[in-house]
Amino acid sequence: MEKLLKAGVTIKGTKEGLLFFLDDTRPFDEVMVELSDKLTNQSHAHMWDGPLMNVIIKLGKRRITAVEENEIRTIFTSHENLVIHAFESEDMPYLLELTPSLQVRSGTVRSGQVLTHQGDLLFMGDINPGGAIHSTGSIYVMGALRGLAHAGSNGDASSIIAASLLRPTQLRIADTISRPPDQWNDKDIGMRFAFLEKKQIMVERMSYLSRIRPEKDWKENGHLHR
Repeated sequence: MEKLLKAGVTIKGTKEGLLFFLDDTRPFDEVMVELSDKLTNQSHAHMWDGPLMNVIIKLGKRRITAVEENEIRTIFTSHENLVIHAFESEDMPYLLELTPSLQVRSGTVRSGQVLTHQGDLLFMGDINPGGAIHSTGSIYVMGALRGLAHAGSNGDASSIIAASLLRPTQLRIADTISRPPDQWNDKDIGMRFAFLEKKQIMVERMSYLSRIRPEKDWKENGHLHR
């Protein structure tokens, strides 16, 4: 039997106005499409063209960025009588405070060279043995990491280091230094990332990232979808 898809947007009327419940298990973009459809649905015209009504947006366990908040507000601008009074997330602030935007750089860091960066960095290229890359945020290398990488250099222990080929001479996250390079498994294939857990640097497949670092989801930085 085909499983019915839960509604992305549910509307409930109260004495104070309308509550819009946005499903926190559905992708944000899908929920926005459904929200727009509901507000243009002629069968609900009597609700949208009436007197002024306060609207509270219920986000569930979802938190949104300022850009996503503006997207929701823009959808409501087609109905001047619907006034967004508040956004609410369960037991936490609804607005997600972002880290500095992810910056992209490319090239090759050769032996003796040191690349430093403020914030999260996506590096398109290789870090050769003897080369080093330091960032106050997370480091994502679309290439081979065979040199030294230091993420969270200002003390951010939640930073990660990811690479298409992870064969570093040394990894550092905040103040913690990785295991010796001869302990890396040459049989590991595919993009992997290193993270800090109980003051020890651990390495996992990229698919594991959302389990332990949900805040590192790149959509929150406006780059990839969660």
